[in-house]
Amino acid sequence: MKALHYFMMFFLTIGISYAQEVTITGTVTDQNTGDPLPGVNVIIFGTATGTNTDFDGNYAIKAKVNDVLEFSFVGYTTKKIKVEKGVSIINVVMMADEAVLEEVVITAQAVKRQRNILGYSVSTISAESVSKRSSSKRRKNRRKNRRKQISKQLAGNSGANNSVRIRGASSNLSTKQPLYIVDGVPVAQKDVAKIQNINPNNISGINILKDKKAKSLYGSKAKHGCIIITTHKGNYKIENNESYKEIVENNFEKVTMSPLSTFSIDVDKASYSNVRRMINNGQQIPADAVKIEEMINYFDYDYKQPTGDHPFAIHTEYGNTPWNTDTKLVKIGLKGKEVPQDQIPASNLVFLLDVSGSMDSPKKLPLLKRAFKLLVNQLREKDKVSIVVYAGAAGMVLKPTSGANKSEINQALNNLEAGGSTAGGAGIELAYKIAQENFIKDGNNRVILATDGDFNVGMSSDKDMKTLIEEKRKSGVFLSCLGFGMGNYKDSKVETLADKGNGNHAYIDTMQEAQRILGKEFGGTLYTIAKDVKIQVEFNPSKVQAYRLIGYENRMLQDEDFVDDTKDAGELGSGHTVTALYEVIPVGVKSKFLKYIPELKYTDTKKNKDFGDELLTVKFRYKRPQEKKSIELVHILNKNNKEVSKDFNFAASVAWFGMKIRKSKYLVNDDINDIITLAKENKSSDPQGYRAEFVRLMNSHQTL
Repeated sequence: MKALHYFMMFFLTIGISYAQEVTITGTVTDQNTGDPLPGVNVIIFGTATGTNTDFDGNYAIKAKVNDVLEFSFVGYTTKKIKVEKGVSIINVVMMADEAVLEEVVITAQAVKRQRNILGYSVSTISAESVSKRSSSKRRKNRRKNRRKQISKQLAGNSGANNSVRIRGASSNLSTKQPLYIVDGVPVAQKDVAKIQNINPNNISGINILKDKKAKSLYGSKAKHGCIIITTHKGNYKIENNESYKEIVENNFEKVTMSPLSTFSIDVDKASYSNVRRMINNGQQIPADAVKIEEMINYFDYDYKQPTGDHPFAIHTEYGNTPWNTDTKLVKIGLKGKEVPQDQIPASNLVFLLDVSGSMDSPKKLPLLKRAFKLLVNQLREKDKVSIVVYAGAAGMVLKPTSGANKSEINQALNNLEAGGSTAGGAGIELAYKIAQENFIKDGNNRVILATDGDFNVGMSSDKDMKTLIEEKRKSGVFLSCLGFGMGNYKDSKVETLADKGNGNHAYIDTMQEAQRILGKEFGGTLYTIAKDVKIQVEFNPSKVQAYRLIGYENRMLQDEDFVDDTKDAGELGSGHTVTALYEVIPVGVKSKFLKYIPELKYTDTKKNKDFGDELLTVKFRYKRPQEKKSIELVHILNKNNKEVSKDFNFAASVAWFGMKIRKSKYLVNDDINDIITLAKENKSSDPQGYRAEFVRLMNSHQTL
């Protein structure tokens, strides 16, 4: 009996060891160049568990012995590797898929759709039966045509959406791009990535032409082959319906005529991740999509924590302008106090999720659900979450639920499906109603809206939404807006909602970005430490002839708004940083950017008091989150010859690149190589690899 006992214990121990999870780490690189590959999908085959490689090609994932890791990346051959006992490091070398025409994969979800007006469903069918039927169909298709490989695969969970995935179609690395034709219309190279938005259910056929046949029919554009997609309706159009608010670049202002510059802070970072998405997809970047202040503020800077009673610390620097030797740069930085997560008050959160038909795309609702699970994992027992969804109408799909019940919250997310029109206004009304009914005094009360911004039912214009949100913010409920998707992304609406709703705005294009916004910066995204933060700069006319604020065009305020406590301004979250750059023309410097203005008759601009080396005075006003009266701080920047920080130079490189994309009239030197050099030499501490990624993005943009 004792021997039998030991025997059983031995096998039980083996079973446990095989069932235990281990953390697998490694690096994914390109076979030809040896360069790391960021953004590679790493999943446990047959499950929805996965991750992405970071900017240095590194990944980490928990798996069990005998699990199979699948590595996939656009333009590369998918690789599968089995997890062996005792192995914790798996480095992967991926090979570019030159035969981009050999693999056209349509993925379809294993869901028996029972949509209602909210796009909410809990009905699923057996994954095993779907897999068997899909495998059978794939075998038949391969026998019919070896060159045409159309396969249906289980997407991993019942909430996954349909998508068209064409390997190599949007790869920046491939030099052999085929010609795509959708319903008889050739697709321009810059629009190839938009093919991914086509719903597979709308496709009636996909044909592939190669070599001489393709070239004879469609000319030299098809020298690398042709993929012909036909939809059931036969009139599908590849369009870009994204919208951005017009930006008119700030001009130089003469100090003697306009000594004050007043603006609202902006902690939003959406523009950078949106521009990154466009560069990675090989798209042209609309000038109005480039908000230079949001690009600068995407990056963390080494600002010291506040030590006094105020919730933020102030930092200023003065140095040379890299794109114009005749001007100087002023950097103004704010560092918000970091509040430990366990000290953040209880949260009353309402997830307001767009599940309309426009969200039926891989980079929208499926990404949204995975992103929000990151946030759910950080909730505490004292936090509560409600979920409101909207499509043709709005409804609550999860009543207020404690953060301790994570499985219940995640299940509600899993059950979401997309379909219908977009009643965004109705959704906002309901979300705020629920937030107010569950209001926590002195707590963190917030609606988190996730959408592509494509509102088309009820209130839909930017003006209508602005009016609605301005009314709702009086309730004391804050608003965060998360943008998803491409092709019809309405940045102007999402930005308007965030600006007027006492909140922030981010654009999520990958799980990596979701991890940054809802993981790493969780506290700052959700917890406001100062609201209505305004900055007013007064320049010393004896030292500065003229100035211009770089970016913040949509955040400019009238000078009198600075002391008006009824005027809305930006919010600062826990640990957030805000950086602003001014380009200034010193006294005595001649500049082509300064136009002659006659001397004033009644105002003597020549009599200036002596303020020594003072360049400018910065005033800050802010309110504590629950208060209505503002508090003022004053900071003076003196002219000095101190060496500027690496942060100063890196922020300048980001602004420089943004100005280049926007084709700024104030660029004297627009050499991309000089911008790249400045950024590379001033990467400084870069633990997450964001600055290195910025350099890679500029190199990619250089080749477009």
